[in-house]
Amino acid sequence: MRDCCLITGASRGIGKTIAITLAQDYGFHILINYAENEAAAMETLTAIETNGGSGELMQFKVQDYENTTEAIETWIKSNPKDQIKVLVNNAGITKDNLLVFMEKDDFNQVIDINLRGTYNVTKAVINHMVRKRYGRIINVASLAGVKGVPGQTNYSASKGGMIAFTKSLAQEVAKRKITVNAVAPGFISTDMTQDLPEDELKKMIPMNRFGSPEEVAGTVSFLVSEKAAYITGEVININGGIS
Repeated sequence: MRDCCLITGASRGIGKTIAITLAQDYGFHILINYAENEAAAMETLTAIETNGGSGELMQFKVQDYENTTEAIETWIKSNPKDQIKVLVNNAGITKDNLLVFMEKDDFNQVIDINLRGTYNVTKAVINHMVRKRYGRIINVASLAGVKGVPGQTNYSASKGGMIAFTKSLAQEVAKRKITVNAVAPGFISTDMTQDLPEDELKKMIPMNRFGSPEEVAGTVSFLVSEKAAYITGEVININGGIS
């Protein structure tokens, strides 16, 4: 039997780093979800295997309920001796604009992937965890979902919804030894933030720097561990002291 970890949006950025970290820290067989960029997903798999770990690609679009459900249920049926012990809902996009200029599609797409995607994937995995009476679910939220960010009403709404989802689900499944927590990164150095004015933004961060994907992955790794077995329904801010 293999202990497995499903990570959505694991082909790049924070998701990729989480995948590599959890493979190293726990020896999980990593299920690397990606939507379209198979080459990038293969880079994640190669990095895991280079370090002695194992994994496989799992292609589906989180915003598509039928596609997501079919992919996950097919995998579970094809691997009856394996157990998805950890789910990291990381897939997300941004389409920033002031609300007065924001198009309906830009609002809907962000909600669909970031928030509805969290529901779709979790719904497909949760029965598996309930039957096994064990699970760790970590949702990658954001500073935007905690305090709001101008120009990101869509993103803030999606991540705020993810936080509320986390707190509610945690209460539903706690008796089954399933914990549900969220991490809320602030400004992290990834391709999603590479076009931001870093020198200006650092002035609002007490630590005066952007965070690293490894710092987010380290927190996720802790929440996966047995040391965090009594922590559920929580949101851990990883933002360098922004209040």
